Amino acid sequence: MNKVRIAVAGAGSIGLRHIEEIRKSRSCELCAIVDPSPRAEKTAGEVAVPLFRSVAELLANDKPDGVVLATPNHLHVEQALQCMQAGVATLLEKPLAHTLAEGIRLCDEVERSGAKLLVGHHRRHSAILRKACEIVQSGMLGPIVAIVGSALFYKPDNYFDEAPWRRQPGGGPILMNMIHEVDNLRAIAGEIVAVQAFTSNATRRFPVEDTAAINLKFENGALGAFLLSDTAASAKSWEQTSRENDRYPTYPDEDCYAVAGTNGSLSIPTMRIKYYAREQDRSWWKPFSTRVIELERVDPLAAQIEHFAAVIHGDTKPLVTARDGLQNLRVAEAIIEAAQSGRAINTTE
Repeated sequence: MNKVRIAVAGAGSIGLRHIEEIRKSRSCELCAIVDPSPRAEKTAGEVAVPLFRSVAELLANDKPDGVVLATPNHLHVEQALQCMQAGVATLLEKPLAHTLAEGIRLCDEVERSGAKLLVGHHRRHSAILRKACEIVQSGMLGPIVAIVGSALFYKPDNYFDEAPWRRQPGGGPILMNMIHEVDNLRAIAGEIVAVQAFTSNATRRFPVEDTAAINLKFENGALGAFLLSDTAASAKSWEQTSRENDRYPTYPDEDCYAVAGTNGSLSIPTMRIKYYAREQDRSWWKPFSTRVIELERVDPLAAQIEHFAAVIHGDTKPLVTARDGLQNLRVAEAIIEAAQSGRAINTTE
């Protein structure tokens, strides 16, 4: 099968990761970079592909099989629409859009046109998440009662210096990081129907939050509690526990999620299970049976690129649809609204 030709728009940190995975891919080849910044010229020269200053300029001169949009959030919708109108498949980095209204506009157009659009919630391609979902769906834990999660990490100063928009509303950890957690939690436990939250910017003093405490209500009646901070010296985050990206130091004894049902609980990503072997043993006075589920870890960004190639070929449907991306955005915006208003916010349409 011929390799699909993919251009990457946005040569920042995540764009460079996409470029790396495309160049290593057995199914794809990098055909262009789109970025108006001076540093992108050096990157394009190093990988020997043409450089364009805008998506419009790319499409006027070339028609790749697919485009990865790893650009600032406020550009996502218009650039995705440009690709769709040109008949070019799109891998759109999260969030789907910078506002819910724009996300609805894009989602409606994707569904109306039947365009091939994959949203870049890359953890859906994780072997850890896939196995966690299988365990929950098997019924081994019983009906899910509660989920406790954390994304606690420390972003260095240069993270904000290289992209000053990250200091502003829309660039904080709720839209940049929590939205990934929302997608994970929806995959594991089902739809989130309401949220409550407190946020704080007391540490960095930026106009956007640096820390959040979030309560979640799921459609099936389960409840969740989540702590989020990009200024916490902690390893309790997916990146620092999953061992999926060797750029992060990892700590294999740490977990970032605990999923509890009426019959057992699962710690993620150590995949340790505690469960009652017999229903009549369910009591805090009784010992658990224990297991550790073994799995082969792969880089989900690499798996996502292979999936994108399959979507382009028409071999499969997007694992993360525009509708998924929209609901993740809806929940993330509801968290922000809940913190600002002090009210519980419904997240259903």
